[in-house]
Amino acid sequence: MTKRICIPEQEYQERVKKAAALAAKRGLDVLVVNSNEADYANVRYFSDFWPLFETAGVAISPAGKAALMVGPESGKYSADRSMIPNIFQLMEYRESADPAYPEFKASKYTDVFRSIGVTGQNLKIGVGGYLVSNPIQLAGLKECYPDCEIVRADDIMVALRSIKSENEIACIREGMRITELATKAVINALKPGMTELQMVGVAQKTIYENGAEYEGLPMYVFSEKSTCHAISRSTYREILKGDIVQLNLSAKVCGYSPSIGMPVSMGKLVGRKREIVEFGLEAHRWTYDQLKAGVQASDVAKRFIELFKRRGYYDTYLYGPCHGTGLIEVESPWMESSSNYALAENMTFQVDTFVSDKNFGIRWETGVAIRKDRAEVLSNPIGDIVEIDV
Repeated sequence: MTKRICIPEQEYQERVKKAAALAAKRGLDVLVVNSNEADYANVRYFSDFWPLFETAGVAISPAGKAALMVGPESGKYSADRSMIPNIFQLMEYRESADPAYPEFKASKYTDVFRSIGVTGQNLKIGVGGYLVSNPIQLAGLKECYPDCEIVRADDIMVALRSIKSENEIACIREGMRITELATKAVINALKPGMTELQMVGVAQKTIYENGAEYEGLPMYVFSEKSTCHAISRSTYREILKGDIVQLNLSAKVCGYSPSIGMPVSMGKLVGRKREIVEFGLEAHRWTYDQLKAGVQASDVAKRFIELFKRRGYYDTYLYGPCHGTGLIEVESPWMESSSNYALAENMTFQVDTFVSDKNFGIRWETGVAIRKDRAEVLSNPIGDIVEIDV
């Protein structure tokens, strides 16, 4: 049996130690990161646990001890999956149906913090994943520690997750390999009269057959007017002759979730559609050539905007040339005109070139790793303009 590509247990332990050091540097008494089923990244980063229905959290002390916090129904599930053996079940992490569990004896944040050596009352608590931390979790911290100071600590998680290990990059590369197979399968099956959702089904079948643990994003196949959507969901719409069909497919490997996007034409590509497809590909390839360690992200984004203006396509522009990728297909940092960081080796991005006209849009997209003198493309090259003879 081929050895499965994954993150080794030791790397999870190293992540906890790095987070502890950053928490100590920030003067935190404890770092709490929270996740839910949709955005599981921060909790999975430390524990490999992915919550289902319920939410989850990880508490880390500056001394380097960690605990996983789950809801009442996830005790056995988390024990089977978590790289952190120190696990507590808290009501603050129950599912959104808000069951009372009157017979269940839940732990408190005080129990969790005590287990990792955090004592006292006047705590400075850093919260990572603040946007997915719900009011019940924050209220629970205040109930247990009325005099605590809660501060946002998302910057700690961005610092940790932005620079990838070679194991992480290997997971992304494997996700790309599987996604390429799904893309080929969908293109081979595309024909007029098929629905967008039927094509998603072809992609799902392929990724699971070839080793994915899940979709890396809600995979979509959009046709014609729906291709204007920057984000959306596939429907029962039938694909017709002459349509532009946008593919964005993805395969998750050990949590890592890269994607590949490309337009497909149902017939000969002509007129404005060909112009938009070709310009999008030009801008996509241009972006590769800008990316290497030391380059200012804002400079790339500003020059990208200038390219749209110079070529007369600024009215089709929506967002910058790249966004971070990793445990979530779209993660920090984005590459925008306001970005104030330099690219560093082993940062990973989706080169995401979206061009949206009035009646249709296209996206060329794949993942790269930043290296010293170049961007390493983590998939086979994309860029062939596909026209299906119908």
